[in-house]
Amino acid sequence: MLQEIRLRDLGVIDDAVVPLHAGLTVLTGETGAGKTMVVSGLGLLLGGRGDAGLVRDGAVRTVVEGLVDLPVGHPAMTRAADAGADVEDGLVLVRTVSGEGRSRAHIGGRSAPVGVLAEIGEHLVAVHGQADQWRLRSTEEHRDLLDAYGGASLQRAVELHGTLFAERQAVARELGDLQSRLRERAQELEFLSVGLARIEAADPRPGEDEELRAESERLTHAADLLLAASEAGALLGGSDDPYDAAPEALSVTDALGRARSTLGQAGVNDPALAALAERVAEVGHLVNDLVADLADYRSGIDLDAGRADAVEERRSVLAGLARTYGPTMADVLQWAKEAAVRADDLAGTDDRLEVLRGRLATISTDLAAAGTALTTARRTAAVRLGTAVTAELAHLAMARASVVVAVEPRATVTREGADDVEIRLAAAPGATARSVARAASGGELSRVMLAIEVVTASRTGMVPTYVFDEVDAGIGGRAALDVGSRLAALARHAQVVVVTHLPQVAAYADRHLVVTKASDGRVTSSGVVEVRGAEREAELARMMGGVQSQTALRHARELLAEAVARRA
Repeated sequence: MLQEIRLRDLGVIDDAVVPLHAGLTVLTGETGAGKTMVVSGLGLLLGGRGDAGLVRDGAVRTVVEGLVDLPVGHPAMTRAADAGADVEDGLVLVRTVSGEGRSRAHIGGRSAPVGVLAEIGEHLVAVHGQADQWRLRSTEEHRDLLDAYGGASLQRAVELHGTLFAERQAVARELGDLQSRLRERAQELEFLSVGLARIEAADPRPGEDEELRAESERLTHAADLLLAASEAGALLGGSDDPYDAAPEALSVTDALGRARSTLGQAGVNDPALAALAERVAEVGHLVNDLVADLADYRSGIDLDAGRADAVEERRSVLAGLARTYGPTMADVLQWAKEAAVRADDLAGTDDRLEVLRGRLATISTDLAAAGTALTTARRTAAVRLGTAVTAELAHLAMARASVVVAVEPRATVTREGADDVEIRLAAAPGATARSVARAASGGELSRVMLAIEVVTASRTGMVPTYVFDEVDAGIGGRAALDVGSRLAALARHAQVVVVTHLPQVAAYADRHLVVTKASDGRVTSSGVVEVRGAEREAELARMMGGVQSQTALRHARELLAEAVARRA
């Protein structure tokens, strides 16, 4: 709820602090004292239009501050936190309007767009007055109020319809996407199938392309390689092969054999030389192994031109795969693996289409049934709401008026159903019921809203604070007592602030604030005071006749006693 409002340089107000409390708070004061300025300031605080005309003459700017105390999970606190506000120790709202009409807003110590104030205000305060826009500005808001009033069963019907609607939208989107892309999917499937067939026919192995490249190099230079291996073999081990460059020359193995023999004979006389002979023997073994390996290499060289042709042909096949699906055979095989999964998915498109069509038909049937049930539940709740509000109007000097909550079919179905909901007012028996925002004017609108708020507050909890200005316009006597009684009834479920000039209404207040002007015509911080006891009786007496005679004071006490009795 609102804990406090501070107003500086607003109209006739110089600097005033308005303390607010739970229950029913009334603001009274002489004409021109600035009571309505409090409501105007609250409007600024809640994101209303910033008019430079509200700035007090001679001042640079108007400043309105408000301290709000709400639970952390309340929508207003959530929206403020989303805007970056500090809400740990309550929420502070600030609005300034300069003499040039420039407007600024601060929420929880952070600068914010004025529009965010309005969004917070929608969850925080409902202001009803002759110059204020009714908070139910659209039929969507009428619908929300009716749904909240309808209780748990209606809420379940709303939620079920919303769930089915969202599911139908999702299925319809998927079905539409599949149908619109049938040609593209068929082309993609054909491309994948051709590719998979090419790869399957070629049956490549990982690394095969590199192996063939190396073999191609060997085949291209086979004669040179064979000659080099033969010459090396002859030099190392000797050979009668015609390819040997110098078959008559002493081979390395022969030379090593002679060296070992010579060293071995002499080594008998010297262990060191014998060790060297052993090392020569080891080298000889290595050379013999090398000669054998060269022989094996020579035997593996293929001089067959047919093999070279076969290798180049295979390389050409693999190169074609690499250009499209590569660049390596490992990449080609990975593409084939992924393509097979995607092709299976695309091949099942027809089956998926049939499943989606069936699901869409089922959901559409369920949604239609849920929509019918929702409409029935709304119409039942609408009758109760209209009857209850009409009964309330009888206590608010509008006994001839009636309220009808119309639930009519709309052209399109939305998540919220297929209903247009509108709260309508017939000012008199036989009159055509029209939208309440247009059918009522002035004080009537405030009283109609009071009736609606009294009926719905305990069931909806839509806002924690209600402000009424001119709710008592055009009434008096017993009817004014009825208005005060209904305001008190509303205050049992919410914080209610009322600007009034009727003592019958003020008598019901839990807190009575009086706005007074100083001798220079300004309202200062000391000019908004709470009155109790004898001071309150004196204010009620002033409101009844402008004088504070003993008779007026006695009437004030009687009025307070009657208000207490009626509230009991």
